[in-house]
Amino acid sequence: MTAVDQKDLDAFKQDAQAWFEENTPRDVDFMLPLTFMEVGTDPQFNFLRDWQNKVYEAGYLGAHWPKEYGGGGLAREFQDAATRIMSAERTPIMLNAIGLNWTGPLLLDRGSDDEKQKYIKGILSAENIWCQGFSEPDHGSDLGNAQTKAVRDGDSYVINGSKIWTTQGNYADYMILLARTNPDAETKYKGLSFFLSPMKGAGIETVPIRKLTGEYGFTQTFFQDARIPASCLMGEEGEGWLIAMQTLEYERGARSGQAGGHVMMMANPTDIVALAQAAQINGKPAIEDPAIREELVLLMSEARSLGLNSRRDKIAPLAQDRPMSLALGSKLASTDFYQRLNAFAIALQGTRGAYYVDDPQAHDNGIWQRGYLNSFSATIGGGTSQIQRNIIGEHVLGLPKG
Repeated sequence: MTAVDQKDLDAFKQDAQAWFEENTPRDVDFMLPLTFMEVGTDPQFNFLRDWQNKVYEAGYLGAHWPKEYGGGGLAREFQDAATRIMSAERTPIMLNAIGLNWTGPLLLDRGSDDEKQKYIKGILSAENIWCQGFSEPDHGSDLGNAQTKAVRDGDSYVINGSKIWTTQGNYADYMILLARTNPDAETKYKGLSFFLSPMKGAGIETVPIRKLTGEYGFTQTFFQDARIPASCLMGEEGEGWLIAMQTLEYERGARSGQAGGHVMMMANPTDIVALAQAAQINGKPAIEDPAIREELVLLMSEARSLGLNSRRDKIAPLAQDRPMSLALGSKLASTDFYQRLNAFAIALQGTRGAYYVDDPQAHDNGIWQRGYLNSFSATIGGGTSQIQRNIIGEHVLGLPKG
């Protein structure tokens, strides 16, 4: 690997810092999503699509992806630096999360040159939005039992079935789709195939799902005799399970290659300090309570450790004691942490913690309440926290199944 010129990297950081300070939108007259799973209105979608394209055109998204496919062709350290600045500046999220974090890396790792030429630039620019077609209504976490069927008919596949929790499905141009091409295969896993399926066509319908928060963001997708080109098959028939498992490694943070940027606006423990100063316990500011101060320090320490572990995971000599432990544990640890962080902030608000978004009594327009309720989607998507614990137990600690 070519060594990074520190002067070049420092200059890049300086330019990026200046660019985001100047260009980050600060006053938006509608509620910006905290995560890519909350994009449910046209103004939110159009704003975030334009923002992602602007960041990409400035050179701060996909900076380390190959130049021949639309990336910047730089070392990964450059993109990591830009991403850290985006997080620190609290910029709006990147819209095309499934394209940037799962589909794109998958294509760069195992896609054909034609597939890379066709899809990568549109993923980075947000010209082409991607969604994921894995989960089904009747099969819960049993992904291997997917029953959506894909039947070869000449130069097409005919798709019938349904997928659920399709994030941004109503806006998507393409779907990474797991479907059953051989119902008589030796095992249920060998009967599955993986498709890069268009979403705009006859026989494909999306129905938005209203969440507990009152927002939309997920859809259910229905395929009824939908025809897609046979060229949409990725790999060979029967390889779908292997490709899907690699995709989930990107989703769970166990495999690198993501385009950069952030797709979730993570709360910061330091944001609670002002809240603790304003809240009252026994007639005094809550921050003067020793128990509150201790909890704040613990939360700040945990947030710092999550950030440092993320950086440590990319330095091979520092992550050799238990290979993959940091990568596989990061999703579980971070989603649990942010859920607890939001819950603590709500508890500090006392009776005002019961007010929600748009209520005049809500603190900061209910951002902590909204963050808490939306945090459950992160502890479910990509494998529930229970499944993550099983994976860590079996693949990191070597514990027996069951």
